[in-house]
Amino acid sequence: MSSHNHPYHLVDYSPWPLTGSIGALTLTSGMIMWFHKNDMSLYFLGVLITVLTMIQWWRDITREGTYQGKHTLAVTKGLKLGMILFIISEVFFFISFFWAFFHSSLAPTVEIGMTWPPKGILTFDPMQIPMLNTMILLCSGITVTWAHHSLMESNHSQATQALFITVILGLYFTILQGYEYYESSFTISDSVYGSCFFMATGFHGIHVIIGTTFLAVCLMRHIMCHFSSKHHFGFEAAAWYWHFVDVVWLFLYISIYWWGS
Repeated sequence: MSSHNHPYHLVDYSPWPLTGSIGALTLTSGMIMWFHKNDMSLYFLGVLITVLTMIQWWRDITREGTYQGKHTLAVTKGLKLGMILFIISEVFFFISFFWAFFHSSLAPTVEIGMTWPPKGILTFDPMQIPMLNTMILLCSGITVTWAHHSLMESNHSQATQALFITVILGLYFTILQGYEYYESSFTISDSVYGSCFFMATGFHGIHVIIGTTFLAVCLMRHIMCHFSSKHHFGFEAAAWYWHFVDVVWLFLYISIYWWGS
């Protein structure tokens, strides 16, 4: 950066946007093949291309920010703004699901028996797995905050412990949600209730998996001493994303599991 007369990062040529888009196209085409032809080979190829692109792209960004000094204060400010705008876009993404749910539940139509939940739908008990998952995510919010404060205080061991616990809680949540889906008496094709339930909770589950991966990568980077008390935006972004996932789940639990059932 000393050879420039500005604090901004002019990125180098990279093949990863191209391979990422090829992976996304292959993944989407593979899902269509899976749904219509019951052939998963193209889908797995798309997953492989996407995962390899992620690993190598993240590796390059880690090198730029950690070893090459390209993530200056000005660049970090831009990254923070980008992450905030991304989370705002995710908020509006989930608003669409809540809109569909309340539109259907507050004025049930004659096609579903003019009642909510629709006739024939046996809903989940909100005091069982959903309540446990709520406690898991709330505890994970505490542990990720513990990790953040430990990092700011240069307490390497406590930050490692707290991040590890957060990742384990994220995995535990995903396992429980998978079990809940397995035990479900209704499917995504069972009226508007099934559609809203599985779209909203399913996309939230995908976000939990993404957030857990995000935090697991941060845990590995922290173990390799990539973060300092002043320079750790990669972890901060993961923590912000995780808190967003927590808040969305609270709204899902209150509206769909508790009020909607």
